[in-house]
Amino acid sequence: MGSALIGLAAAVVGVTGTLLASVLSQRLLARVQSEQFDRQQQSAEAQWRREQQVAELGRRREGYMQVNASFRRYRTHLMDFLWTVRKGAVTPEARERVEEARRDHHSAFAEAQLIASTVVLAELDGMTAALSEVYRRVMSLEEGTPDPDGSFEGLRTDFDRLWERWERMRAEMRAEMRADLGAGNDPDGQQLIGPRRLPPLPPDGPETAQAA
Repeated sequence: MGSALIGLAAAVVGVTGTLLASVLSQRLLARVQSEQFDRQQQSAEAQWRREQQVAELGRRREGYMQVNASFRRYRTHLMDFLWTVRKGAVTPEARERVEEARRDHHSAFAEAQLIASTVVLAELDGMTAALSEVYRRVMSLEEGTPDPDGSFEGLRTDFDRLWERWERMRAEMRAEMRADLGAGNDPDGQQLIGPRRLPPLPPDGPETAQAA
């Protein structure tokens, strides 16, 4: 009888041990699988963040390039229009060129507002406001109701000041843009080697053919 009980107890212990080992093995496997899944999720999330960062930098680069190019077109056509006013040769086509460049600039600036950093946006906002004021003064001169200081020569001074401000702004923005874009290129894709100067208002007429 005692031997039978001992045998039964041994059998129970053996079965119990086997069951416990199976349960523990399943739990250990589930834990390993869970940890692997978590690592895979973290890796996938990190990859997604990297891809989003690259895409965001691309959008910012494109936005900066577009707003910079649109500014140059706008100021070039506005400068041409000033000379047209000076010559008394304003045509609907000449005015439409200015308006089209103005619309393009506003569109590019609106896009930049969605992606630009706070510092860059503040600089672009100030530059756009200054350019809009020059546009108003040029159009007032063309309509025959110039500002008290809105003569042709006064507007030439406005353009000179505008270009000086643009140069200063580009110098101040350059480091911020490089940090934004994570690269050594300026917003129109040129290597940042040294300061880039804009030409002054030419003394002998429009500069459309040599737009910067």
